[in-house]
Amino acid sequence: MTVVTRFAPSPTGRLHVGNLRTALLNWLLARKAGGRFLLRMDDTDRARSSEEFARLIRQDLDLFGLAADEEFRQSDRDALYETAFERLIAAGRLYPAYETPEELELARKVALSRRRPPIYDRAALKLSDAERAAHEAEGRKPHWRFRLDETAPIEWQDLVRGPQRFDPAAIGDPVVRRADRSWLYLLPSVIDDADLAVSHVLRGEDHVTNTAVQVQMFEALGAPVPAFGHFALLTGTAGKFSKRAGDAGLDELREEGIEPLALLAMLARLGTSDPVEPVDNLAALIPGFEPAHFSRSPPRFDPGELALLNSRIIHHLDYAAVSERLPGDMHEAAWNAVRGNLSRVEEAADWWVVIDGEIDVPVAEDDDRDFLKLAAKEAAAIGWDDDPWHALTGRLSASGRKGRALFHPLRRALTGRDRGPDMASLLPLIGRERSVARLSAAAGA
Repeated sequence: MTVVTRFAPSPTGRLHVGNLRTALLNWLLARKAGGRFLLRMDDTDRARSSEEFARLIRQDLDLFGLAADEEFRQSDRDALYETAFERLIAAGRLYPAYETPEELELARKVALSRRRPPIYDRAALKLSDAERAAHEAEGRKPHWRFRLDETAPIEWQDLVRGPQRFDPAAIGDPVVRRADRSWLYLLPSVIDDADLAVSHVLRGEDHVTNTAVQVQMFEALGAPVPAFGHFALLTGTAGKFSKRAGDAGLDELREEGIEPLALLAMLARLGTSDPVEPVDNLAALIPGFEPAHFSRSPPRFDPGELALLNSRIIHHLDYAAVSERLPGDMHEAAWNAVRGNLSRVEEAADWWVVIDGEIDVPVAEDDDRDFLKLAAKEAAAIGWDDDPWHALTGRLSASGRKGRALFHPLRRALTGRDRGPDMASLLPLIGRERSVARLSAAAGA
């Protein structure tokens, strides 16, 4: 069997972290099996769906390396839905119901007051032909419900949650088509999955009851039931992600300097006992992916942990991966020298100024000025072809200084900062002329 997975967003808004996680897990499952990953735009909500949101969704998936093998739109598949709709009516699995929203709400409140489950009571099935004709004569248009088979429990082996069992009588017949003939999510999704031979569906645990209903829909259509897996939804730490971590916007994370690979590496392992580790490419996440590794406990999405992972990934990024995001004349040696001190790629521009630009050199304390005058003299005298930093500090150690007293005044004079990348890597890039000038300026000369 060819493994076919799908990601089915509604183009009514931008992707967020929760959407991206769903797309990633389905992509990983397909790629590990050598299968196919499909993108289906669930645009049955014609009023809210837009081509611009569809474009932005594609753009985000491409940016994160999750481009689909093929794309489909539900708005192009009406004929397929109509055919299946008529089949299910003929089979007695769909029926019209005429209650208004107000009548349904009243019935729900009555059921609750009587301590009964607030599910539909199938009143529409008891209507006579004359009563249905009367409703039509009044101008009422029916909505359509899927009739659940209540003779046996609904069961499946969930890829994440294990054995699942639902009593269909406790669910209630769901509405699948509105009175205006527009579709709700449940039935078109099943028709598409059957038509596109989707074999596996990974999605959030908020869809578990939907899956129970859809299992019967697949069976009613005579289609194979995909393997379903439902992962626990993200929770957050105290702060901006505390309520619904999955709602965090991708643009917001980009603005904070989070690398796509860092977010993907975290989302691929979050909720499992597998360690979240930096990777240098998306394919490295494929071998270790197993739906059964995910716990049923909600995983915690911690922006602080993401930031640390982001730094670790940046520290190993090759120059080719970031060159287009660096100042135009920043070369590979400069990137390699500073990347280990960055928490976001954009910070490299600040260090490029230190290396190749003009900085405000702080005048040293009185106790350090004579030392820095000597450092400027020695910097002008040493050779710069090999290892000028160790040559310079080796000569200056004769002054009696060592440790912080030796190194810190030099770093501060040469970079204008108290900490940063290894000076042995930085000093050759700063160069003799600039180094001598900065040391002299720090000495007050």
